[in-house]
Amino acid sequence: MRAAATCVHRLHKALTQTNVQLQHVIADVTGVTGLAILEAILTGQRDPVALAQLKDGRIRPSTDTIARSLRGDWPAEHLFTLRQCPDTWKHYPTQITACDEESARLLRALDAKVNVAAQPLPARTRTHRTPQKNEPRFAARQELYRTWGVDLTQVPGIQSGTALVLVGELGPDFAERFPSAKHFASWLGVCPDNRITGGKIMSSSTRNVTSRAATALRLAAQELHKAQNCFGDLYRRWKARLGTPKAITAMAHKLARILWHLFKYRQAFNPEVFQNEAEKLKRKKLARLHNTAAALGFQLVPTQ
Repeated sequence: MRAAATCVHRLHKALTQTNVQLQHVIADVTGVTGLAILEAILTGQRDPVALAQLKDGRIRPSTDTIARSLRGDWPAEHLFTLRQCPDTWKHYPTQITACDEESARLLRALDAKVNVAAQPLPARTRTHRTPQKNEPRFAARQELYRTWGVDLTQVPGIQSGTALVLVGELGPDFAERFPSAKHFASWLGVCPDNRITGGKIMSSSTRNVTSRAATALRLAAQELHKAQNCFGDLYRRWKARLGTPKAITAMAHKLARILWHLFKYRQAFNPEVFQNEAEKLKRKKLARLHNTAAALGFQLVPTQ
């Protein structure tokens, strides 16, 4: 997936060097419209209007806008790069499909932790309006639920791809190897590593740990920056107070503790537990506002 993204970045650079701004007009140059225009350019078509006519009907920008973005210089050396990038990119989807098939085969070989017929998979909590392009091309949620006994995608920020990384790095019975959630978070390197000298904490920065599981949890934490739930509110509050890097690590720490608890006790994720904490925080914040207003001689009146 990273190699395919790197190839797309090189394609963007090659287009920019030919003075073509197509990547700023359409969202995906590797989509139906982008590939059709690129194929026409590589076969010798240079007329911007003729190239713009190849756009798909679902593309929002007008034909005139696309035509203005296709007025290029077409130097030979950059056209050579432009010719190589699509051919290289087309190779990666087949490799990704093969990886998905192998992942599905390995998951089917694992022992089941739950009877899916007796305890069906819970309804999916929608976090995106449309399916993500990097989602596995097989029933990953169902297989993960069958082999783990827990639907990890119910946790905010964790998608099927993230769950696959976690099961590949940790295994379905990882919680049995750690006495507590603190030990698991310490092993991942997402909790403070207090260095004490003479009874004083000299440093509390996290340890330098190379762990793909920790990286997956940090990416899941970043997914919460626009989430409209208690986890999103908590992440944004930490971000305002601590800064983005520390907020990501703190949220990854919280997700790691939730992960350990779910697999240690084989319990489903219950958002009401965290919603109650959010309501308690809201009441405290409201009480502080009332006290501040009263100290200044004002009275807060709720709007209808």
